[in-house]
Amino acid sequence: MTAPDGPHPTAVVDPRAQLGTGARVGAYSIIGPEVALGDGVEVGHHVVLEGRVMVGAGSRIGHGSVVGSPPQDLKFKDGTPSGVRIGEGTTLREYVTVHRATQPGTWTTIGRGCLLMSMSHVAHDCRLGDGVIVINYAGITGHCEIDEGATVGGLTGVHPFCRIGAYAYVGGCSKITADVPPYTIVDGAPATARGINVLGLRRSGVGAEDRQLLRVAFRMLYRSGLAPRGALDRIRDELPATPHIVRLVQFIEASKRGICGPPRTGEDVRDDAPDDQGERVF
Repeated sequence: MTAPDGPHPTAVVDPRAQLGTGARVGAYSIIGPEVALGDGVEVGHHVVLEGRVMVGAGSRIGHGSVVGSPPQDLKFKDGTPSGVRIGEGTTLREYVTVHRATQPGTWTTIGRGCLLMSMSHVAHDCRLGDGVIVINYAGITGHCEIDEGATVGGLTGVHPFCRIGAYAYVGGCSKITADVPPYTIVDGAPATARGINVLGLRRSGVGAEDRQLLRVAFRMLYRSGLAPRGALDRIRDELPATPHIVRLVQFIEASKRGICGPPRTGEDVRDDAPDDQGERVF
């Protein structure tokens, strides 16, 4: 993907940039003066890293990607000292774009072990937790938060300031205009909640008892006929305060945009399949 050792002869690397041991920069890439690449970072061909960009050790940035460019925000003032931070072991595939934050001293952040697939976009002031996957052509707009282990399907658009909870799964071609509770599957335009992401939870090591409790909580939240606040009261009263249940309740309580609603009449809900069958994930 890159030159065998250090920058390719055609790369333009500012002498003030910091390149860790074994960092490689591909042909015709441009590395600005405020860029810091950790040990073993691989930068592909025709990549642009500009502004304050910090890339964790072992990360890979694919051909044609642009990281650290100014935000697409009319209020942004040129020269604002903001930047992008990317955690260790994260991969950005071809033509991914990540924009810097808007306020002085702030960062657009991407966690460790994430995968941003080709042509996806992360806008200014976003925060992505560890292990997040963003599938091809998805657009994460400004000020969004995506917690660890969540997946955003391809061609999905996420409204500014939305939050996507831990280990949630957003189906492809979805329109996210409200917060996505942790551990849930949502799909559609606008997206509605379809069930608990049992397969994702199992893969992440969440036990069967915790998965079943989350399925019960989902039914209380979306199938009891109660408003979200009433459903939360019932969840607190009837279910044990396990860490996953507490996190689900706290996420919904903190929501400022509200959460994705239940499926519309005639739409499928997948939370009734036996846990040992492994629900299909969109």
